[in-house]
Amino acid sequence: MNSRIHFTLRLIVALVLVQTLYFKFSAHADSVYIFNTLGLEPYGRITIGILELIAAILLFVPKTIWLGALLSFLIITGAIYAHLTKLGIVINGDSGKLFYLAITVFILSAIILLKNRKNIPFVNKKM
Repeated sequence: MNSRIHFTLRLIVALVLVQTLYFKFSAHADSVYIFNTLGLEPYGRITIGILELIAAILLFVPKTIWLGALLSFLIITGAIYAHLTKLGIVINGDSGKLFYLAITVFILSAIILLKNRKNIPFVNKKM
């Protein structure tokens, strides 16, 4: 994969993750609604926000790109599961925007993780 494309994918994932931090950390009504529905308000909202920030940073440290991609993949898998089981696709009339952003981050994180699989220490350790 071209390094520019790889960087662009990481940038998109990081921007989506960081963009949502304002809503989580400011206790925006939509974010509070989501985490109340999941029974995770406020600690889950804040913890997920911190983890998303860490994932976004790790995506730009060469040795930890794989870890940032894995962390974002796992977080977003939980978000998709929440949408499909408790929240629904459309939240507060957003036409599914949050769900489709989650699907985008899921796919891009998987691509980034696959691209960086050779850097995962416990996967490529010779025995």
